[in-house]
Formats: sequence, structure tokens, C-alpha cells
Amino acid sequence: MVFPPFPCFLNFWLREGSIRLAELASSTPDQSGDSFPSNETDSDSFMRDDEAPIPQSSPIFSTSDDPEEARLEAREVGKYLLAKSFFDCREFDRCAAVFIPLTPASSILSSLSPEAQNQTPTKATKGKGNANVESPGSMPKPHSPKLPRMSQKSLFLALYAKYMAGEKRKDEESEMILGPVDTGASINKELVGIAAILESWFDERISSGMYDRNQGWLEYLYGVVLKKANSEEEAKGYLIKSVRLNPYIWSAWVELHSLVPSIESLHLIIPKLPGNIMRFLFHIFASQTLSEATGDVQKLLDDLEKYFPHSAFVKTQRALLHYHIQDFQKTDQLFTSILQRDPHRLDDLDHYSHALFVQDDMPKLAFLAQLATATDKFRPETCCIVGNYYSKKSEHEKAVQYFKRALQLDRSFLAAWTLMGHEYVELKNTHAAIESYRRAVDINRQDFRAWYGLGQAYELLAMNHYALFYFQRAANLRPYDARFWQALGKCYTEIGRPEQAIKAYKRALSSGVAYIEPTSSFGSGASDYRDVFLSAELLYPVAMLYEQLGELDECARYMEMVVATEEGEDELLEEGGGEEGQGTGTTDTTSLARSWLARWAFAKGDLARAKRLAEELCEDGKEVEDAQALIRDLTARMEKGGR
Repeated sequence: MVFPPFPCFLNFWLREGSIRLAELASSTPDQSGDSFPSNETDSDSFMRDDEAPIPQSSPIFSTSDDPEEARLEAREVGKYLLAKSFFDCREFDRCAAVFIPLTPASSILSSLSPEAQNQTPTKATKGKGNANVESPGSMPKPHSPKLPRMSQKSLFLALYAKYMAGEKRKDEESEMILGPVDTGASINKELVGIAAILESWFDERISSGMYDRNQGWLEYLYGVVLKKANSEEEAKGYLIKSVRLNPYIWSAWVELHSLVPSIESLHLIIPKLPGNIMRFLFHIFASQTLSEATGDVQKLLDDLEKYFPHSAFVKTQRALLHYHIQDFQKTDQLFTSILQRDPHRLDDLDHYSHALFVQDDMPKLAFLAQLATATDKFRPETCCIVGNYYSKKSEHEKAVQYFKRALQLDRSFLAAWTLMGHEYVELKNTHAAIESYRRAVDINRQDFRAWYGLGQAYELLAMNHYALFYFQRAANLRPYDARFWQALGKCYTEIGRPEQAIKAYKRALSSGVAYIEPTSSFGSGASDYRDVFLSAELLYPVAMLYEQLGELDECARYMEMVVATEEGEDELLEEGGGEEGQGTGTTDTTSLARSWLARWAFAKGDLARAKRLAEELCEDGKEVEDAQALIRDLTARMEKGGR
């Protein structure tokens, strides 16, 4: 035997030892009354083995409350241990083969054996063989193979192993991330076969009146298969059945959450869920993802923290809730307390790195990258944290490498696709950026960041009608985010629709945060966000659009509001919901508005105000040449009027 090099030596022997022990347990000879009786059944009977000896249930082998399931689990404990060992070693095909009949490849191999060649196949045997043989690489047949009678636990393990084997092959076929072969069209070829088996199994349970004794695991798996097939409503129904049968399958709750596109949909689905603590956890989990920071959600969090005061999960949900509503300082405080209590917990730390990125907190971001790398450098979250670190340093090529590494570890890691799209925008590779954003949308069609990124990429290509469509999708998902309405206003302006542009800008003014100028690959650097109490960057385009429409009085009114933002005057603050002292000071935008108002006053004959505004421009050091020219004209007219 060739031994693996150190330090893989220990892992190698642990793996081999677990498999050998499980093989011994599953190969025990038939003995009446033995704890490990034979698992063989008649291959022609579908899930019926009434004559097979079934031992009495034992809590050592099963914890099921159903006596029938407990006896089945006790009978197949040896094979289950073997299959579970294969699964833990990521040998998914071997795991599935322990319980599911021979695959086409193994049937071909067995037919080539000397024993099979010496046998004369009967007509029935020949028919069975033809039904099962498929050409290499073909899709699974949409019919269910005949299965021996087995417990739900074993059937789920076998089918889930087939699903994981299909996912593994799908990733292998995709090859390099965004490479020439990675078209995103690879599919899991095991889904059809899994669906056929599950449909037959459900039909059997319904016809025998045993459906109410299901454990929920197979409903969860069928929901996942239906979701992959884009049958979202049917998938949602089976996932709800799963959590009603077994509310502690958290994976089913997570999959169900991905099928909830809006707060309205969440409120419709909540009454259908079981009334226990898992429903409250799901409600909080879905609400923070949908940025629903209402008083009810906060109260739910407060109630849960009373019962689980040290739960990292509950604290993380509160931190993420603040993150999604862009309260990054509170997010920083909460994640800091979580890390102090559990410094090796990497779950959701990629979101924390986004918050630090936005806050321009480079020391903390560097520390977080070092901590995550020291804990586990082969986690997608770690790669995203390091990618954000290099992005902040404007080393965009290195950032792309780390985001690709995250996707090699988990191709469904949504944040990595979106962040890689941002990096490609910075590198002026708009086609790669568009493909990255599309992959993110394929994973989760509710990801407003990916829709917004697609809009930005097409805007860079001057394809404003395409950009308009994607900005509209983002705005529909996050109607209270001013960035999207601001982007819509700009697109409407570019395609010559000023009325719609004015409506979009006004909608942005009614929101709480404005997107000012894209200065970073993440699209949300510290200089990109400002509190809106009537932002000059939003008011000025509205004023110019009114000028374009010939409504000069309305234009002048908005220009006055732009200038007023310098000091944060009381009436504007009250209208916009700001607080006293939030003035922006003199900016390029307010200087442009003051210059326009000076010319407007000059045209209206208000020479004194026009001169005062022009002198203010000279004092500010902005638009000085225009201001000096205006002052000369004003002086000449005043002298002429004095004569």
C-alpha cells in the first residue's frame, strides 16, 4: 500500500477506518434474531418486504416514534452506517449505491463478469436489463426504479447522495470560473431520476394511507428538486409540508426563504407555517434579508434574546438587520461583540467585511481578513473578506482571484458573483461584469444588488434602455432605496423622458439615503452614501429638468432649495426629516445652483440680489470666472441706470 504524505496521514487512516468498520457492520451474515439481519429483499417488489424478518426496534438503532420506521431503521443499521461513512468521505455515488439498485454503469460491469456470461438470460431478465441500460452521459429516465423496502432515513440519505453527486459532476463540467466552457448551462442530471423515485414513493404513501407518518426529509428534498426545475410554487408547497412535518429541518426553512420574494409574500406564508419557535426564527431570518426592520421584527428579536441571550445566530440576525438598512455603525458594534465571544465563527462575516468596506475602516478590515485566514482559508466567506480587502486597496486583479476562489469552493455563493461583477466594472471589463451579475441573478432573482449592477454595466455601455429595465427590477425589490430611483432618473433623462425622470428623482428625495458618486468597486464606498434631507445632488437634476421643460419658476424654486442645503435651513430640514446642523457646506453643485440663480435674478431685473450671489461665488472660489463676468455686466448696467 502506498501511504499518503504527512500531514494527510491521520485523515487517511480515520477515513479508511470508518469505512472498514461500516463495511464489517453491513456484511454480517443472516441470523434469526440477530441485531444485524439481512437487508436483502425481492427486487421485484416495490417498497414491500412483508415477509422479510424485521427485528424489534431499539433506541440504540432508531429514535423514530413510528414503530414501523423504527424496525426498518434497526434492520438496516449496518448498511446505513456504511452509506453514511461514504457520504462523510464525499463518495456520493458509493453512498447511493448501498440502498438504490444498480446504476447503468454497474449493470454493464456485472454483465461482463464471467458468471454473467455463462448464464442464459431469460426473456424477463432481458427486458429488465434493457429498461435500465442508458448510454453514457444521457439524462436519467423519467421512471422510478424498483426499490427495496427501506426506512425514510435511508431513502433520504441515498437520494440526497445522488443529488450531491449530480451537483459535483455539474461543477466539474463547468470547469474554470467564467472560462470558455463555463457557460452556466450545466445541469444536475440526477434530478429527473430523483424526482421519479420521490413521486412514486409519495404515491405509494398516499395510496396506503401512511402520508401523515412522513418525517419531512423527503418532502424537503423534493422541494429542492422542484426549485431547481423552476417549479417554484410547487416547491414552496412541499417545503411547507416539510417544515410542518418536521419543523427542525433548518435547510427546508432556508430553501423556503429563497422562494419568498417580498414582504407581502412573507406575510402570506407565515400563517401556513407551524406555530413554534422555528417559525419565529424563520420570520426574523427572512425579514432581515428583505430589509424589513419594523417594530414587530425588533420585538421578535428582543423576545428571542430573552430566551437565548448568548445565541450567536440571534445576535447575527440583529447585526444583519442593521446591515441591510445601512446602519453600518451598529452593524460594526454587533459583529465586534460576536467576534469577542466566538472569534472563530466565520458565518456571515462576509457581510461584516462589506460594512467595514463602506465605513472605510481599513485597519479592522485587515484584521478581519487575517483572523478569517488563520481560522479557515478554504471557506467562501474568508475568500470574500480577503477579496474586499484587496478591493479596498484598489488591487482589483487580486480581488477577482479571491472571489473566483470563493466560487470554486461554492458556486452558489451569491456575494462572490456580485462582488466579482463590481471588480470587473472597475477593470472596465463590462462583458465579464455582466456575466457575473447574471450568474448572481440566476442563483437568487431577489438579489437587488445584482440587478443594480447589471443596470450600471449597461449604463457604462450607453445602452440606457437595457439599464432602465434592470434599474426598475432593483427598484421593485427595494422601493425605499434612493440609489435605484436616482439611477432611474438619470436613465430617463438620457433617453429623453424628463417627466418620468422628475418623478424618479422626487421618489429618491423621499427616501432616506442617496447614492452620490461611484468611487469604489463595491459600489458603496464611504463617500457614496449621504443622509438625504433634500440632497443637492438630487435637487439639482430636478431643477435642470424643469428648465428643460421651460418651467423656469419651478426650476428657480428647486435651485433655491439646492443652495439652502449648504446651511441646512430649518424649513428644508423639517420637510426632509433631517436634524439641525446637517448642512453640506459649499459644494460644486450648490455653486452651480447659485450661479444659475444669479443669472436668473439678472434676467428678472433683481440686480442687487444677482450681484450678492455673484460675490458669494467669488468668495467660495467656485465658478469664479462666470461670477466675475456677471459682476462686470451688473456694474455696467447699474452705472448706466445711474446716469
